[in-house]
Amino acid sequence: MTSISTDPRPLRTADLGTLVIMSWSRETPDGDVPFLLACSLGDGEGGPAATPAAVEGLLSRAGLAVGDGGVLDAGDLPALPVGLLVVPGAAALTMPGVNAQFAPTPQWRAAVDARGYACLIFATRPWSGGEPGDPEAVAAFANHADTLSTAAQLVLPVRSLRS
Repeated sequence: MTSISTDPRPLRTADLGTLVIMSWSRETPDGDVPFLLACSLGDGEGGPAATPAAVEGLLSRAGLAVGDGGVLDAGDLPALPVGLLVVPGAAALTMPGVNAQFAPTPQWRAAVDARGYACLIFATRPWSGGEPGDPEAVAAFANHADTLSTAAQLVLPVRSLRS
C-alpha cells in the first residue's frame, strides 16, 4: 500500500541563500498597484539549482502553492500565516521561516496606503541577473513566464501599528 504524505517538504535553509524583497508599483487605469517580489539570489549551499526546491519547501510550510494556481487573496484566509506590516519608512513580510524587512519606495508606499494591499510574487526561480532593485530588471524578472508559472502569488492586506 502506498500512502501520500501531506507533510510539507523539508526545509533546507542552507539552500535558500539570500532572500531579497523588492517593491515597486505599476500604473493601471485604476491608479498605481503596489507589488512585492520575493526571491532568492541563488547563492545558497546548493547554488541556483537547489534554490527552487528550497523556496518551494518554505512556501509549502506557509500553506502556499506554486504554479499556475492563480492569485490567492490572503484577505479571505485569516489563518494564513503570511503578513505584510507597513510603518512609516519601512515594511516587513512575515511568514514561517521569513521575517524580511525592507525600505519601500515612496511611490509604493503611496499605492499601498491608497489600496490597503500589495500583490506578492514569491518566486521559486532564483534571481537571474541584473542589479536587485533596478526597476527594469525587477519588472523583467517578475513578469517573465518562467517566474510567474513557478511562483506563489497572493494579494496581501496591509497591517499597520495602531497607536
